[in-house]
Amino acid sequence: MKSEDKSRQTNFNRFAVLPWLRASLCMATMLLALPALGQGSPVLTHHVREAVANGQAQMLGRLPATQSMHFDIVLPLRDRTGLETFLSQVQDPASPQFRHFLTPEEFTERFGPSQEEWDALVAFAKANGFETVSGSRDAMDLRLIGPVANMEQAFHVTLGVYQHPTENRTFFAPDREPTVDLPFQLWHISGLDNYSIPRPLLHNQRDSAKTSGIHPEDHDTGSGPQSYYLGSDMRAAYCGEGCLFTDGLGQNIALFEFAGYDLADLNTYYSNVGQTRTTPVKGISTDGTSLTCVYSGKKKCDDGEQILDMTQALGMAPGVKALYVYVGSTDTAIISAMTATTDAPLSMQISCSWGWGPADPGTLDPYFEKMASQGQTFFSASGDNSTWTESGVAEAWPADDAYVVSVGGTELTTSGPGGSWKSEPAWPDSGGGVSPDSIPIPSWQQIPGVIHSSNGGSTTLRNGPDVSANAVGFYQCWNQDGCGHAWGTSASAPMWAGFMALVNQYAVTLGEGTIGFLNPPLYDHIGTSSSYHSDLHDITSIASGGISGKYPAVAGYDLVTGWGSPNGINLIAALALPSSCSYGRPGEILQSGGSIKSCDGRFTLDMQASDGNLVLYWKGHGALWASNTEGNPGAYAVMQDDGNFVVYSTQKKALWNSVTSGNPGAFLELQDDGNLVVYNPGRQALWNSETCCH
Repeated sequence: MKSEDKSRQTNFNRFAVLPWLRASLCMATMLLALPALGQGSPVLTHHVREAVANGQAQMLGRLPATQSMHFDIVLPLRDRTGLETFLSQVQDPASPQFRHFLTPEEFTERFGPSQEEWDALVAFAKANGFETVSGSRDAMDLRLIGPVANMEQAFHVTLGVYQHPTENRTFFAPDREPTVDLPFQLWHISGLDNYSIPRPLLHNQRDSAKTSGIHPEDHDTGSGPQSYYLGSDMRAAYCGEGCLFTDGLGQNIALFEFAGYDLADLNTYYSNVGQTRTTPVKGISTDGTSLTCVYSGKKKCDDGEQILDMTQALGMAPGVKALYVYVGSTDTAIISAMTATTDAPLSMQISCSWGWGPADPGTLDPYFEKMASQGQTFFSASGDNSTWTESGVAEAWPADDAYVVSVGGTELTTSGPGGSWKSEPAWPDSGGGVSPDSIPIPSWQQIPGVIHSSNGGSTTLRNGPDVSANAVGFYQCWNQDGCGHAWGTSASAPMWAGFMALVNQYAVTLGEGTIGFLNPPLYDHIGTSSSYHSDLHDITSIASGGISGKYPAVAGYDLVTGWGSPNGINLIAALALPSSCSYGRPGEILQSGGSIKSCDGRFTLDMQASDGNLVLYWKGHGALWASNTEGNPGAYAVMQDDGNFVVYSTQKKALWNSVTSGNPGAFLELQDDGNLVVYNPGRQALWNSETCCH
């Protein structure tokens, strides 16, 4: 979006005081110049497009007074400071609140609008002649339909028709900031303009186009027609044998969509590739928007993005309980429904592959923060036009919001159809960079080692993306008009949502509960840890061709691919297993002199520096078990990726092992009963120290 559209930007830390003052002066000037339409409480977010305010967009007339409009009124949070304190606690492994997420009802009671505010809003809508479509106090919004004349009177605005300054079309928008006759301020009113039309971040072509030489990637090694990748190929490459125990069982995935879909296209995909879909797809219209998308008639609806999102999410996590597709006409109507349980159970992993430019980039922050408090993660495609810009096709939003996981793109090569990961440079068109919306840098990007001179990131503004995955060479069917090739980070985001379902299933299986918002542990406990290269594929080069942007792909975090792509069960286990006590994760090294403690603090596994013996101690009682590797000072232990727990000498000679190789993703746990156990990902014991029951 253009920088001038951010004059009253809000962020997840605080309100920007000076932009508020500037916007207020601007609004006061307009009110003096126009006939008085009434007084009321100002809305807390920005609504007037700069092209309207400065006259760049020529006014051509007004919307017809009787035209019916869909719009959404959003109530503000209560105690936002308290919410931010809660978020810092729920994401801190050392806090008693760690991963103790709120239900939507609990969130409402602590931080949502009061019952009195909700009742007043409902009465306000009724008094102004609006028809209620949906919404709830838990969702913090009321979704409505009403004529233009009633909207102009209720919000004290004129809804004009303008010539778009950069696109060959007209748009409607308010001429001033809305106010309302309520005893409190509203957060936002969505649906007052269509200056920025949401666009899917997808590129595709029919098979017939290949005869004309149009085929951006010719190195595909997938198992689909013409060697295109299927969603199942991504599961094989990024998860491999370790995912035999994880398929998303018990989890839900949600998709954020601005248009409906035709399930016939999804069924064609599965039929053509010889696979069976067992997960139900359930559509939810959040504001009356049609769930049907058919490419025929006067208004042709393209479901290419929606079907690609489905195949990638289900390809990675084929066993999820349900795939919910939330469809709406405004961003707040869609996201608010995703944070409540009115229409469906909460989905802990959500994907969005659309881009648009809101008048205020802080509009959705209360919902993103609410998601984090409820343990939900919102994945957003970072875009397909390389380095982010303030406007045009390379706009960043919502991928540069602080409370989303921004997903970039790579060019993956596998060992063959359904094969393992082989190589992976960055896709040169992968969106990323420094937030053009001036969103402040979040705390997890301020950790030492994240931003440095090599990656060129900002120390004051949000950087993106956070992670990445393959973005090229996908098989797709759409619009009941054949199948072909698709590409873009719009495939990478739902792929990561599917991967997150595997993580959460694994964590629940271990009794840990879902892990919550991904970015804090990703940066603090994975990216900057010694196990980083075991948990993620570090992307350090950029493929040839494409747009090629401003930033390089470097070791560690960068502004092209973030921390890189997932490395299967290692990353799943590293995220699912808290690092505060008791666990040895896949790939983790217990250094000489290091130790692991049981969560109750009674038992300690010491890698003794003086003699190289690995010893399990019971506090106050002495040694319970030892590896008997004394005489090797400086020895260390490794919970290997192959499932074997090994003690090595300083010359890297194996001194002792658990004889559990062949079990990728296995982990070590020092239990509160005193038993030291190596478990496989299905939590079956492979080896134990036989010291239980203390």
